[in-house]
Amino acid sequence: MTVPPKEPKKKIPTSVYILGLISFFNDIASEMLYPVMPIFLTQVLNAPVFVVGIIDGVAEGISALFKTYFGFLSDKLQKRKPFVIAGYGTSAISKIIFALSSTWPLVFGGRVLDRLGKGVRTGARDALLLDAADEHNRGLIFGVHRL
Repeated sequence: MTVPPKEPKKKIPTSVYILGLISFFNDIASEMLYPVMPIFLTQVLNAPVFVVGIIDGVAEGISALFKTYFGFLSDKLQKRKPFVIAGYGTSAISKIIFALSSTWPLVFGGRVLDRLGKGVRTGARDALLLDAADEHNRGLIFGVHRL
């Protein structure tokens, strides 16, 4: 009778939990804000309805472009942490801009800044998670982060 080899213990590094908590709280802030933004723009700031679409389209486009660029830059420089800190910091500053907005161009700037932060941090954050993983716990680490 052969005994199957023991699988190594699937330990999750502390950095994965920290990144997960930071991501969780940033996502809460965004998810509470974005559903009411169209109402805020059109009813409070009296922006035309088409402005809502322009803001969302430009912001998401910037996020997609910068994910590619800053992911490449993070890989090239082999630096992860500065990109993650800058990305989450930029997103946090954008929430302050939303709070102080009295015109729709300020909301536009805040939304673009938030998505820029997402573009800066995403590739580097995923690389940090991958660096913390090995062949036995990779799925577990990414799963814990997404909780």
